[in-house]
Order: sequence, then structure tokens, then C-alpha cells
Amino acid sequence: MATFLSRLGRLAFRRRGIVVLLWVALLAIAGAGAAAAPPAASTSFAIPGTEAQKAFDLLDQRFPGADAEGATARVVFKAPHGEKITDPDNKARIAKAVTGLKSGSDQVARVVDPFTGKAVSKDRTTAYVSVSYKVGAMELTDDTREALEHTGEQARHGGMTVEIGGDALSTIPETGAGEIIGVAVAAVVLVITFGSLVAAGLPLLTALVGVGIGVSTITALAGVLDLGSTTSILAMMIGLAVGIDYALFVVSRYRSELAEGREREEAAGRAVGTAGSAVVFAGLTVVIALVGLAVVNIPMLTKMGIAAAGTVAVAVLVALTLIPALLGFAGKRVMGRKARKTAAAGDGEAAGAEAQTGPADGKEPAGTRWARFVQRRPVAVLLAGVVGLGVIALPAASLELGLPDDGAKPTSTTQRKAYDLLSEGFGPGFNGPLMTVVDAQGSDDAKAAVDHTVRELSRLDGIAVMAPPTFNKAGDTAMVTVVPDSKPSSARTEELVHDIRDTGAALQAKTGADVLVTGSTAMNIDVSQKLNDALLPYLALVVGLAFLLLMVVFRSILVPLKAALGFLLSVVAALGAVVAVFQWGWLGGLFGVEQTGPVMSMMPIFMVGVVFGLAMDYEVFLVTRMREAYTHGESPHEAVVTGFRHGARVVTAAAVIMIAVFAGFIGSSDSMVKMIGFGLAVAVLFDAFVVRMALVPAVLGLLGHRAWWLPRRLARVLPTVDVEGERLSASGTPATAPDAAGARGPEGEAEPAARH
Repeated sequence: MATFLSRLGRLAFRRRGIVVLLWVALLAIAGAGAAAAPPAASTSFAIPGTEAQKAFDLLDQRFPGADAEGATARVVFKAPHGEKITDPDNKARIAKAVTGLKSGSDQVARVVDPFTGKAVSKDRTTAYVSVSYKVGAMELTDDTREALEHTGEQARHGGMTVEIGGDALSTIPETGAGEIIGVAVAAVVLVITFGSLVAAGLPLLTALVGVGIGVSTITALAGVLDLGSTTSILAMMIGLAVGIDYALFVVSRYRSELAEGREREEAAGRAVGTAGSAVVFAGLTVVIALVGLAVVNIPMLTKMGIAAAGTVAVAVLVALTLIPALLGFAGKRVMGRKARKTAAAGDGEAAGAEAQTGPADGKEPAGTRWARFVQRRPVAVLLAGVVGLGVIALPAASLELGLPDDGAKPTSTTQRKAYDLLSEGFGPGFNGPLMTVVDAQGSDDAKAAVDHTVRELSRLDGIAVMAPPTFNKAGDTAMVTVVPDSKPSSARTEELVHDIRDTGAALQAKTGADVLVTGSTAMNIDVSQKLNDALLPYLALVVGLAFLLLMVVFRSILVPLKAALGFLLSVVAALGAVVAVFQWGWLGGLFGVEQTGPVMSMMPIFMVGVVFGLAMDYEVFLVTRMREAYTHGESPHEAVVTGFRHGARVVTAAAVIMIAVFAGFIGSSDSMVKMIGFGLAVAVLFDAFVVRMALVPAVLGLLGHRAWWLPRRLARVLPTVDVEGERLSASGTPATAPDAAGARGPEGEAEPAARH
């Protein structure tokens, strides 16, 4: 692989003008496609195989005019202090609002008057108007939304409090200036790392090109593939992080090759052949983790994973082709000013030291000193890291899962205010009513079966209000709205859903009617259960495939095993931090968490997928340097030190950049994006600085030669991919003797099959 990639890097370097033009053309085409694409439709949140989805489909079939997939809104009215909502003036204003809503847009399907729809609170201070639309939330026009908001503004003139809830006002989440700050931090880190504005600018420029192509393509295809707004935000988040990191490693290796006296084209070829090989395998682990989300069988999650994986693939291609092309234009300005002056003076060794580790002042780099410290005290470092992450992981034992609703929005939004008004006036369950569907098509007497079922269900604990059944035209199916006496995300509401389902199953033999429960609350419960059931199979698939991939890269069993175990430790610790902040409210004010509640249902499996791929980046980049030194004859301990001498500074910079990019999304107005940004940022923090920079050298120091052991039979079966660039050393500029050490076994015997 290293030979092929080296040739690719040389070709891109020589034909740099054509390569740059091709990438600019791709960016322009993707941008034009995004600009011309129609607005994306509302993403259908289908969950195949769940009872809630089955009930939803049944409603769509038996009640074809119900507009089940259409957007909804609740306009909540609260009378001025000391007045009632039923007072003539207030009642007239509400009637005017109902009329205005009906005539405000052709997209309105129906508007329910609160006085005829029994939507007035018992104390007669609060009422709400239910509005249903013919299309999904993302398909609503600006005029329709403005008409909805205008109705609320007019009603406020009389002194009433008017707020609007529901998904009709849903828009693409705003991420604010946070991600711009993240990119700015990345720029500062790159300048400090490289000491050159040109070298610092290359990773930023190429990452923006890759993300621009990826996100524009997603936007262009959103309407066709039914992609939600969160998909492009996720792709941007991951694409920026890995794009900067992949380019950073290639540029860093190029500078090292230049510092060793190689010509620019050869240096570009070697950089792509060695660091580029690591980029390919690191990118593959991320792609595997993201595409693997398809095993969960939730279409929205699958589409998000595939779209983000496509952006990662673009980032890999950019690092392998656009980076060497731009390096050809950059010349020696890619080196720091001091390094250029030193090289001009003829001190190549000092220039090389500065290019790789900073100023050549005779002092060992911090990475080297840290590696030697860990090698002297591996047990103490290992215990400190494991215990520390273990303590942070403890809150994960109290993890509660759910999907965000209007109650999780900032208190300044009208959706959150409407949520609170409904809770005060009608009870918390009104924000998440359960839609119970009684399918009596197989009953001898459908009406009697439905009536008996409703009577039995009404005896269950936890029900605040149970509406009379509404039959379809055929009279064989009924909808029954059940309002819990607890808020949608509470454990009590979840128990009620299970009680309704259990009671319905027990009644089926007697009535012949099926009882199904759907609605947003039931859907959330089913999503959580489905994700929990899929977590272990998904984990086994992703970790298993990545284990095989890393076994090919490192030609070892214990190194990939150590990588997987370290990842599990860091991701559980990150989940613990998410629980502490978003569920318990610790430091919530610092991160803008205004309302605590359950952790987003897909967060655990999503973090497993994304963080595993990103964590393997640092494993590949750091440990391939150690493997390279070991195959060139260094002892296991010295190989670890060499790996840190060459890679610690760059890996640290890459981790800081990735943390800054992810942390930038914590400022989003969308609670889901905020939680994802925080979770990924702390996961990278734990994995890069505790697992990879502390636990990895400690474990490798304790294992010694055993770390690189591979059974002879397995060594003969596994392909040799030459990530270390051994063939480049053999065919190009003289290098250290090839793999005299080999892949030694536990007692140090050489494994001939592992030699390159």
C-alpha cells in the first residue's frame, strides 16, 4: 500500500495544477447542486419492527384523512391575571385566532376550536387550539409559519399570554458562532505546532474543501434521499475534525522528510506513502463505525451514518491528493521561518529537529520525556488512568434514555413556554398524549370489543384523562387518546405504556381486538428499547471488523485488543460525563443546559460508532510510528519512546483541534446537537490524553516483545500492507535495515512471515 500511495502522492505533486482544478470543480458542482436543490422534506422517523410504528401504519391505513405525518401546532392561550379564558372578550379573541388560522394558509388541514374540542382547563384560565397541516414541518412555507406566529401576536394585544408549541415552528438547528470559534482554535494550534502560517493554513483549507463538498452533496440530495437537517450538521462536525487531523499528519510527515534532506517530490511521496497509509486505515475505521449504524435498522440513523461516512471518505481522498498538490505550490514556506534560516545556513540536523519537535535547544521534547516517565512507572500510570476514568464513568450506571421534546428547549423559546403553560393548565401528560389504537377487525362485535377494552384500560393507574373512542368509517378500528398524569419523559409514563400493552394482550383472547400504542412518547420508548437491543450486536460488529483491520495494520493480536479495551473505557467515561451534565445538571450552567432530562436515546450507540472510529485515528497514527521503529530494530521500550518523539506533539495538536471543533457545537440551540458536541469532545479528551497518551505506552511497556507477537499461522494468512513504508526505505533513500527484529513472539523469536 505504501508504494501505491507514494506513487499517488508523487503524481499529485507533479500534476498539482490539474489536481487542484479538479477539486475546485467538484466543490463548485456540489455547491451549485446544493443551491439549486429544493428544500428538504421532513424526515420520516420510521422505526421498523416496533409496536409504535405498526400502530402508526395502521392509523395511516384505517384513518386516511388523519394526516398522521403532517406537522402540528398547539397555540396555547392563558387569560390575564384575575380573568377567565371563557370571558366574552377573551373568547372572542380566541375565535378570531381560530378563524385566522383556518384562512392563514392552504397548507392547514384542520383547526380545532378549544371550546368545541374540550381544550379548556378546569380552572378556565388556559386553552389551546390544535392545528394540523397537510405537509411535514420542513415542507411548511415561510408564509405558513408567519401566519401562525402572526395569529399569536394579534391575540397578545388583548393582554393574554399566547405561546406556540409543536413541530410546525421547527427549523434547522442553529449552531451559532461556536463552530467558528472551534476552527479559530484549530488555526491557533496549527500555527503553534508548525510555526508557519502556510503549513497551518493547508489543513484548514483542505478540511473546508472536503466539508464543503460533503455537506453540499448532502444538501443537494436531501430531498431525494429524505435526509434531515441534523445529518448535514453531523457531517460537518465529523468532517471538519477528521479533515484537519488527516491533513495535519500528512503535512507533518512531509516536513519531517524535508528536514532529513529529501527532495520535495520525494518527500511528498514518502509522506503520502507512510502517513497516508495511516490516514487510509484510520479513515476506514471511522467509515466502518458510521456505516455500521445500519444494523440498528432505524432509517434516519442509517442515513446519518452513511452521509457522515461519505464526508470522511472525501477527507481521506483530500489528504492523499489535494494536500501533496498544495504542498507543491507551497514550496519551502511550509517550514517554519527558523527552520528555513537554519537550513539555509547548512545546519540540516538542527532544522530537522526543529521541524519535528520545535526549537532545537538541546532539550528532549516533552513527548520523549513523558514516554520515558511512563516506561519507568507503567503500573502506576496504568492504575491512575483506569481508576480515574472508572470514577468518571460511574454516572453512566444511572443512564436514562429518551428523545428530546419541547420540554428540553431553552426557556426563552415559545415552544418551551407553551410546554410549560400546558403542564400548568392541564397537567404534564398533555405534552405527550398516548394514541391507543384498538383494531377490532377480527372481532364479532367491533363496538362491544372496543368499549370493553376502553373500560379495562381506564382502570389502569397513571391515567389523567381518557377520551372517548373515535371510530373509522368502517367502524372496525378506534382511536383512543390517553393522557398520562406524568410528563412524557418520566419512568411513570413508560410504565403506563407497558401496562396498556400488557392489558391489551391479555384482553385479545376475550375480545378478538388488538391494542397498539403509538404517539411521540410511545415512539421514544420503542426507540430506546430498539437501540438498547442493538447496542451489543453493533458493538461486536464494529469492534470485530476494526480489530481485524488493526491486526492487519500492526501484525499483532494484543495491540488491537488493547486499543479496543481502551476505547470502551473512554466511551463509558464520556457517557458518564454526559449523564452528569445533561441528566443530573452538574455544571449545566457552564454548558448552557437549561433543562435536565433523559439522555438522547441514540447517544450511546452513536457515541460508540463515532468515537470508536475517531479513537482509532490516534491509535493508528501513534502506534504505527512505534511499529515502524520496532521493525527497524529498536527495543520495545525504545520504540515507544521513538513513537512519542515523532508523534506526540502532532497527536496532541490533532486532539486539541478535534476537541475544539466538537466543543464548538455545544453552543447550538438544538439540545441534540449540543449533547452530541459535548459527548464527542469529552470522549476525544479522555481517549487521546488518557488512553492513547498514557495507557498505551504503559501497556506496551509492560508487554514488551509480546505486544508485537503474531502466531505464525496467522502471520501467513494476513496480508502485508506495509503501513510503515518498509518497501519505500528499501527502494529509495537508504534507511535503517529492514525488520531485523521481525514480529517477535513472546520469547523474542523472530516471525519470518511478519517481515516486510
